[in-house]
Amino acid sequence: MMCAIFAPLLAPHDPAQLSLTARLLPPSTAHWFGTDELGRDVLSRTIYGARISLTVAVAVVSLSLVLGLVMGSLAGFYGGLTDTIVNIYVSNAFLALPGILLAVAFVAFLGPSLGNLILALALASWVNYARLVRAQVLAMKEREFVQAARSLGASNLRLMVRHILPNIVQPLIVQAAVGMAAAVLAEATLSFLGLGVQPPTPTWGAMLNDARSHLFDSPYLVFFPAAALALCVLAFNFIGDGLRDFLDPRSGHHGAQ
Repeated sequence: MMCAIFAPLLAPHDPAQLSLTARLLPPSTAHWFGTDELGRDVLSRTIYGARISLTVAVAVVSLSLVLGLVMGSLAGFYGGLTDTIVNIYVSNAFLALPGILLAVAFVAFLGPSLGNLILALALASWVNYARLVRAQVLAMKEREFVQAARSLGASNLRLMVRHILPNIVQPLIVQAAVGMAAAVLAEATLSFLGLGVQPPTPTWGAMLNDARSHLFDSPYLVFFPAAALALCVLAFNFIGDGLRDFLDPRSGHHGAQ
C-alpha cells in the first residue's frame, strides 16, 4: 500500500523510460531488480505496478460491495418474489460462468481499459457479497430489537439503515479484505492475457507476460513481479484472517480459550 501511494518518491527511475543500450541487465547497484528487454528499470515498474493492482482491487471491491449490498438487502429483507428473482435467477445466471471467464468475455467485448477491467471484475464478483448480505439480513430481521423497532412504527428504510446494516458489517469487512486478494489476482490474470491496462502502463501481469520469452536467460524478470504479486495476495489474505479473528470472538484463537 505504501509503495503504491509513494511510488513517485520510491521509484529510482521513470518506469516508462527506454534505454536500448541497457537491455536485460541483471540486478546491480544501478538497477536493483535489473532491466527488461527495452531497458526499463524493473524495480520502478514493480513499484508502479502496485498502483494499478491496488486501484483495481479497491474499485472492484467497492463496486461489488455496493451492488451486493443493495441486491442482497432487497432479497433478504423482502423475501418472496424479490428473493426468488435476485437469489435464484439473477445470482445463478452470474454463477453459471466462472468469474474470470465472465470478466474475460466482458473485457474482450468492450475493449481493454482500466474502467472496463474494473467493471468486468465487479460484475463477476458481486454475487458473493449479495448472498452473504442476504443470509445476514434474513437472520437479523427476525431479531427482537428489529421487531421492536418495527412495532414502534419504524419504516423499512429505517429498519435497514439504522438497525440491520450496522449489525452485519463485520462479515462484510472480512469478505472485502479477502476479495481484495482475489481482485489483485484477477487483474494480474487479465493483464497477463493482454486484456488489462495497456502498455506502457506497468502492471504485474503484463510484466510477467513480457518476461515469458526470457524465462531462462533472465529469470529475474519473472521472479520480482511474481514475488510482488504473491506477497500482495498473501498480505490481503492475512488481513482477512486477522479481521475474522478480531471481529468474531467465536473463531480463531478466541474459540480455543
